[in-house]
Amino acid sequence: MNAGPGAGADAHATRVLGFAEAELPAALAAQVAALEAEAWPGATPGHDPALAPRALLLVTADGTVAASLALLFKEIRHAGRTYRAAGLSSVVTRRALRGRGHGARLVAAARRELAAVPGLDLVLFSCDRPLAPFYEAAGFTRLPGAVLVGGTPGEPLATDGPGFDKEVLAEFLGADGPDGPDARADAAAFAGTRIALHPGPVDRLW
Repeated sequence: MNAGPGAGADAHATRVLGFAEAELPAALAAQVAALEAEAWPGATPGHDPALAPRALLLVTADGTVAASLALLFKEIRHAGRTYRAAGLSSVVTRRALRGRGHGARLVAAARRELAAVPGLDLVLFSCDRPLAPFYEAAGFTRLPGAVLVGGTPGEPLATDGPGFDKEVLAEFLGADGPDGPDARADAAAFAGTRIALHPGPVDRLW
């Protein structure tokens, strides 16, 4: 994941747009693909349709995509329970526009949108360790000692694998919201554990 923290006076000139990834207008999709190619050269654009990908974009008044991310969804089993989970993926800010608060605004918008999804139990994702404070500032919480296990059961990819230096972040929604007793109990069940996310061979760690 990639995003730049910062604050800027031009944030009022942008708006957040959301689309099912399959319905993303071609002109915006081309900009998102270019941003992702700039951030992750060689990566295959797009996400697994099985994860119901939703594109969230921060767009300037002239139609430039300043920042983009994907929201992904699936059910997971953990500690004997089934949870409906969502995650952030492919978070990127246009290189020329970093340091203006665009990434922060988009991630905060993503958190608000996910909190309003009926029946969603938690938001769960990983990021490079230096970016954890950026996501914490948007309202997400670190899960100390937690490890996400992505990929597939036959070909797993874990956030504590060789070459990775990842933090796991989450928000537990629960019946009573992120501060309610259900959410706190769920957070305790996930902290310090290995979490079998297994999103598949495309979005291997969301």
